[in-house]
Amino acid sequence: MTAPGVGPITAMAVTAAFDDAERFNRSSSAGAYLGLTPRRYESGEISRNGRISKSGDRFARKCLYEAANAILSRKLGGPRLREWAQAIAGRTGPRKAKVALARKLAVTLHAMWCTNTAFREAAMA
Repeated sequence: MTAPGVGPITAMAVTAAFDDAERFNRSSSAGAYLGLTPRRYESGEISRNGRISKSGDRFARKCLYEAANAILSRKLGGPRLREWAQAIAGRTGPRKAKVALARKLAVTLHAMWCTNTAFREAAMA
């Protein structure tokens, strides 16, 4: 996989976690499958987002987080992706920005796998 920050170990971990490219109807479900989306808490009239759910493959989630960390700290990938994550970091903090970027990478990697295409930053940001 040719996405920035994603090396052979991360690619194999994500591929092994997804197991089959046809597992999800939409690629946006890939982030939730790996536990990179916020958990919902609802009771009566109160509804709020919590921390990430941490369901799914722990190693793949860790690898994607490290890929996001590499993109933000080592200037890997294109400027649009990094600017998107830095804008989130300015609003919510760097750790939440890395998790958001890891989720975006998971969705993109699944879409790349399903369509058998190379990484395009313009389609991501």
